[in-house]
Amino acid sequence: MLAAMPPTPPPAPEPGETRVRDRGDACPGALRLHPADDGRLARLRLPAGRLTPRQARVLADAAERLGDGRISVTSRGNAELRGLGEGCGTELAALLAGAGLLPSPRHERIRNIVASPAAGLDGLGTADVQLWARELDALLCAEPWTAALSGRFLFALDDGRGDMTGLGADVTLVAVPDAPDRGALLWSGGRALRVGGTDAARAAAAAAGAFLAAARAAGTGAWRVAELPPGHAPDLAGALARAGIPAEPVPAPALPHEAPPAPGPLGERGLYVLAPLGRLTAAQLRALADGADEVRLTPWRGAVVVTGQAADGTTDRAAGRLPVLAGLGLITRPDSPWAGVTACTGRPGCAKSLADVRGDATAGTAPEPGPDEAPGTGDEARAGSPGRLLPVHFSGCERRCGHPRGEWVDVLATADGAYRVNGAPTPRTSLPGAVATARTTTTPTTTTR
Repeated sequence: MLAAMPPTPPPAPEPGETRVRDRGDACPGALRLHPADDGRLARLRLPAGRLTPRQARVLADAAERLGDGRISVTSRGNAELRGLGEGCGTELAALLAGAGLLPSPRHERIRNIVASPAAGLDGLGTADVQLWARELDALLCAEPWTAALSGRFLFALDDGRGDMTGLGADVTLVAVPDAPDRGALLWSGGRALRVGGTDAARAAAAAAGAFLAAARAAGTGAWRVAELPPGHAPDLAGALARAGIPAEPVPAPALPHEAPPAPGPLGERGLYVLAPLGRLTAAQLRALADGADEVRLTPWRGAVVVTGQAADGTTDRAAGRLPVLAGLGLITRPDSPWAGVTACTGRPGCAKSLADVRGDATAGTAPEPGPDEAPGTGDEARAGSPGRLLPVHFSGCERRCGHPRGEWVDVLATADGAYRVNGAPTPRTSLPGAVATARTTTTPTTTTR
């Protein structure tokens, strides 16, 4: 485990400054398409990143038929389709609704729920937060008032290992390992309460209600908890009491913090792979779904594949599929130099970008190890072990869209056709060496944005 730490707060205004939102939330969704230079963009919320095999195949079909043939995995484990045509909205909505991916059109943009993707697979967690995620999603979709949440409000459900605590969520639930009822810590706005495990999802929904009440009282149009002005913290205890949820206020604890799993096997029923630069081809997504019980997209732009039992009743070793997935171009090994490399959309898809950052990221990253080299087990290169490279993110402009949380190497395009690597001016031709050095020896960027 890495050093204990509280959840990373979401974006906040400068000290002493209160952020005022004077317009509505324009965050894209599956029904509200966003215009970009490469066509329309649809963002599909996937609570806990979960896709059934059929849903994964429908999403792959939609990408091929209506978009550019790829599925982008976002930093919240959601899915984006790009290159969509002007008049495809109705057809896309029908495809997604038919696959059960739009349970409530009114709520589709507020279903932002991340959950420990390896829960129930590798023996490290203390609660199946995937079940909490499904219950919370059903609660959010059932209540009219939750539609007032912004498309950026985030719930994080951590099974006790600490992989969700650094994602800057507005409401965080962390399973408590020593609780007789498998309880949870509810964390929001710098306050913590202890609740029972059976009440965890309801408590998270109540915390969202407390935020909306505080935002209305503040009158600043806040979209997220960290945007609330001083003196307007959500009344968590009051909200839980009104919902009939027993809760015990506790001092702000030091929560566990663990980096993401490494690519490779996750127990006997799961495996984890990363999408190169955060984008899956339709063929790759279909391959992930083939023979799976479910696919869980992750905030680290990867996918956990969960398998069931073989026909003879024995456990199906998911790890046996890794060579096939590696052959399709997915990142399956912890020592891959591509592990942790991400990039924003860049040119030509984004008008604000100063460079083709995806092309430059490809040129600036070492080649993949040969296919004849056996992949690691995942345990040997788990987060925090020796040799783990820092994440690196290529950005086309100062907004740094999609950058990682915590420590990372900042590769920023500049107007003169070059880059800055952690602030140091770097010609494009020098990127491979500069990035490789920065990932192992220099002080990384740390951000809570």
